[in-house]
Amino acid sequence: MPRHAGVIAVTCLALEARIARGPGVSVLCNHSLELATALSAAIKRGVSGIISFGIAGGLAPHLSAGDWVVASGVRTRNDIIVTDRPWTEKLLEMLPGAVHAEVAGADAVVASAKEKFELHQQTGAVAVDMESHIAAGIAAEHRIPFVACRVIIDPAHRTLPPAATLGLRLDGTPDVPAVLRSLKQNPGQLPDLIRVASDAYIARRALRSGREQLGVGLGFPYYNDFAPGLAVA
Repeated sequence: MPRHAGVIAVTCLALEARIARGPGVSVLCNHSLELATALSAAIKRGVSGIISFGIAGGLAPHLSAGDWVVASGVRTRNDIIVTDRPWTEKLLEMLPGAVHAEVAGADAVVASAKEKFELHQQTGAVAVDMESHIAAGIAAEHRIPFVACRVIIDPAHRTLPPAATLGLRLDGTPDVPAVLRSLKQNPGQLPDLIRVASDAYIARRALRSGREQLGVGLGFPYYNDFAPGLAVA
């Protein structure tokens, strides 16, 4: 790979993408089904490192909304992919208080507290998202340094109401009309949705603050003569 190729931040939400962007960092904001194709295409253009960046569901009971998790490895269906050690250590240094543990990848939203408990018991992972396992697998295939750095949005005890689990638009923005339709059909979920919104506010603040701490290249440790003007897509 070119020495000056930038880091790719893998996200799913438009909000995550806006926060992740910065000098030396381009962003892929894709649904999990489209992520593999988009990431493989980006790799052909040149990339120095891949980071899964954004929010995650909590699996470990001691984690709260806004807590950072820096992955030691990513659990897939049948395997675990270890993250790049020097980069991971740099992230932990730059994010004091972050939890260093495994995260799990999932192909669908893990919505209920029961599902979260079972996944935690089965894997030992402390958090779950829908992008890290895809990005980790492709990075391993191409021998590109990979890390995952996520903020908890919904704690393990929180069961997401139906309105909070609806799909996103293709651009990574929430489908507000779908949320309103769900609320109209089931108004009783409003208190739970308000709690989810509060968690999301806390997570968003933590994500922005942590991003500022990570700075140029999202902590990537391997640049020799780093060019701060690298493309920001």
